Amino acid sequence: MGLPLLSCIILLPLIGSLVAAIVKWENGIKHWATGISVIQLFALIYAGTEFDQSATSFQWKEELQWIQLPLGSLGEFVIKYSLGIDGLSFLLIALTGFISFLAIINSHSIQEKKGAYFSLVLLLNAALMGCFLSRDLFLFYVFFEFMLLPMYFLIGIWGGPRKNYASIKFFLYTLIGSLFILIVMLGISLAYIDPYETAKHLGLIQEGQNFDLEALKNIQTAIANKEIANYDLVHSFDMQALSDVNNCQTTSILHPNSGWLLNGMSARMWGFWLLFIGFAIKLPMVPLHTWLPDAHVEAPTPISVLLAGVLLKIGAYGWLRTAIPFFPKEALESANIMAALGAISIIYGAYNALAMSDLKKLVAYSSVSHMGFVLLGIASFHAEGWQGAIYQLVSHGILSSLLFLVVGVLYERTHDRQIDHYSGIATLMPRFTLISGIAIFASLGLPGFSGFIGEFFSLLGAFTSPYIHPAWAVLGAFGILLGAGYFLWTFQKVYLGKTYLFDSQWKLPDLNRLEIFSLFSLGILSILFGILPQLILDWSKYFVSNFLTTLPY
Repeated sequence: MGLPLLSCIILLPLIGSLVAAIVKWENGIKHWATGISVIQLFALIYAGTEFDQSATSFQWKEELQWIQLPLGSLGEFVIKYSLGIDGLSFLLIALTGFISFLAIINSHSIQEKKGAYFSLVLLLNAALMGCFLSRDLFLFYVFFEFMLLPMYFLIGIWGGPRKNYASIKFFLYTLIGSLFILIVMLGISLAYIDPYETAKHLGLIQEGQNFDLEALKNIQTAIANKEIANYDLVHSFDMQALSDVNNCQTTSILHPNSGWLLNGMSARMWGFWLLFIGFAIKLPMVPLHTWLPDAHVEAPTPISVLLAGVLLKIGAYGWLRTAIPFFPKEALESANIMAALGAISIIYGAYNALAMSDLKKLVAYSSVSHMGFVLLGIASFHAEGWQGAIYQLVSHGILSSLLFLVVGVLYERTHDRQIDHYSGIATLMPRFTLISGIAIFASLGLPGFSGFIGEFFSLLGAFTSPYIHPAWAVLGAFGILLGAGYFLWTFQKVYLGKTYLFDSQWKLPDLNRLEIFSLFSLGILSILFGILPQLILDWSKYFVSNFLTTLPY
């Protein structure tokens, strides 16, 4: 057996977190966390170099029996520690590793309880990696729930004046979404039978033996025809098993032919919308977004970077990995509603950003708007739209992190984020103005930057999709105009014109070496991916093409 690389990617920050929490090493704890992050980055680079982009299945798979629970007449429950990586998950773990590294090295403003702070950041990293690498729904849910705790404490302890309110609001919103996900998770796992585990239980195949398509159909037919006793059936949380409707028991209300309705909606449609809403809170989608501005405003800059750069991506990832694969027919039938919600998020987020006088709130609402393009692209159920949505996840992770670091540079020097309190700072901070310009023009969707590619393909998919009305794409395109409005107005007000500072005692030295490295690395990535979008699109194209061909068109 080779090196369990994926487990190492998760365990490395987890062990680092435990050491940071136990060892009283205040002065060197940041170096410890940075070292852990660098080693993880090297592991991710190695995984990327060995990854086969043309493969149609998960790679680097790791699987161990975890929990076996006899259910008597209902059969048996099997839960596995199951990890794997494909093009979608690799893009997101690579983003997580890099953004976590930048958040750690830019945590110099944290001066109290350093051990606890870096321990929680590393713990959050481990939970995020676990979410993106899990192939078992129960394991995914454990990691999904677990990441609430470190983020709650990171905002609640090191946040601003209203940190208690913001942290509790974040926790409660996400917890409600988790309960929706839990309801569906339990229901679908009881309704579905894992044919592979059932065949193993009956002695038809051995552990690790290949399970071809003919054997799969034979066992599914035997289950459907009641040829296997109920107590010999095996339930699991395997995502692949839960994505095949042929594994659903005919007696379950989740079976397509059950005829069960509640308020005119089938159990499968209820299941889809519960999962959709559960993950929409994390995205966040309007009107479930109100926790986000408060969390961003109160969180310290590095935590805002992690929140916008990585945590929001869990929402879209949950749709692509669970909600749509588990209920594909229901997702297609709901495409217009999804597109409408995406377009509303784009416009609503942009209008709110136009009204903001606080730089951090402006960037927070711009995130709501930009993540709307992800939902619009997914709702198209077209390859262009899905490629644009996944591309937008990566691009937004880069650009939102850059924007929050830009705001953090000003805040660390002045402890003020009011747009009206600055003007003409280009003459004082030329390097800072350059990277701010890159961040702003990339975020408003200027060609040549990554922001343009994600929005373009999302809208292209929406315009050409037969499942959604083109009006939603037109509305989404109008959001680009609004985005240009609030970004250009902010750039002109803060950076151009006659120099003005609200407090004459403020000192605004230009970027130091650490800030140059952090900000310009993100800016260069945005330019690189904008000029060479295939660097991202090649990773996700096989995931997109393979999945869309299985949809019940």
